[in-house]
Amino acid sequence: MGLIGGMARTAVVAGTATAVSNRVSRRQAGRWAQQEDAQAYQQQQQQAYQQQAYQQQYAPPPPPAPAPDAGGGTDDLIEQLDKLGKLRDGGVLTDAEFEAQKAKLLAG
Repeated sequence: MGLIGGMARTAVVAGTATAVSNRVSRRQAGRWAQQEDAQAYQQQQQQAYQQQAYQQQYAPPPPPAPAPDAGGGTDDLIEQLDKLGKLRDGGVLTDAEFEAQKAKLLAG
């Protein structure tokens, strides 16, 4: 059993070494894949942040306020002044706040 036993032992050692080597390779490949995934995620987050910052920086200006209309503008103004008066009477606005808002409305 000397020659056959030696060959069998060599086969077992070689098989075990191959199995261990394959397992180490798979584990290392998994670690590299996780690192690549983490890097890709960080790049995506950074790009999203940069895009958001760009959009905020170059946001379009708000639309201009509509021009008061010559015919119906006074009715709207009266309604707004009436609302301001009700807010002041209800205690929501102070007299100073009421006067400031009224001045803004009258200035147009």
